[in-house]
Amino acid sequence: MRGATLAMSETMVRVRFAPSPTGYPHVGNIRTALFNWVFARHNNGVFVLRIEDTDVARLVDGATDTISESLRWLGLDWDEGPYFQSQRLELYREVAEQLLKQDFAYHCYCSPQRLESMRQEQIKRKQPPGYDRHCRNLTQKQKAEMEASGITPVVRFKSPLDRQTSFDDLLRGQIVFENSTLDDFILLKSDGYPTYHLANIVDDHLMKISHVLRADEWLSSTPRHVLLYLALRWQPPQFAHFL
Repeated sequence: MRGATLAMSETMVRVRFAPSPTGYPHVGNIRTALFNWVFARHNNGVFVLRIEDTDVARLVDGATDTISESLRWLGLDWDEGPYFQSQRLELYREVAEQLLKQDFAYHCYCSPQRLESMRQEQIKRKQPPGYDRHCRNLTQKQKAEMEASGITPVVRFKSPLDRQTSFDDLLRGQIVFENSTLDDFILLKSDGYPTYHLANIVDDHLMKISHVLRADEWLSSTPRHVLLYLALRWQPPQFAHFL
């Protein structure tokens, strides 16, 4: 991997395996764990186990124990953890509040019914599905009315509407996304739990993760994460998405 020499010369290697206990481990999960473990051991680094258990509605009983047991069966030991995101909720809320104060995020009061109607209309028009930013520029009066009606809002990131977001992938080179293709994604749900996009950024920063090595299915999420790092003025890790 191209990042090995670079990592050894610049900073201590710290990687993480961060499964969600919404199902039992599968081949893809184990592949990711194995690559991260080998990379850490090759570079005398640290392998962190983090359980991303914030999707409460989809948690599977026994999945967390099965994850740990599977790693042990394969001989993959970890140096730190397991950390549980459900025990770190206040950290995510503090960061979401910071983004709101700095105008990098906003409250969204749209109901599930409105969002589903919007999505169906976009499909009908053969448009790419995505939030239409209905709540992005609400006035203080409109917000007060929403709050008075008892609606508990979500927090959305205010994605830039123009220009590009790019990052260097250790396996693929420079990747460029047009910001116009990115939606205003949710950071904090109405139940107070963070989405993956927020929680993994906060944890990777606080746990000083140097490299994020993951499957290519997460490639399209990376520009969102880069934008969050920029908004928070945090140094992003090096990224590598497996081919």
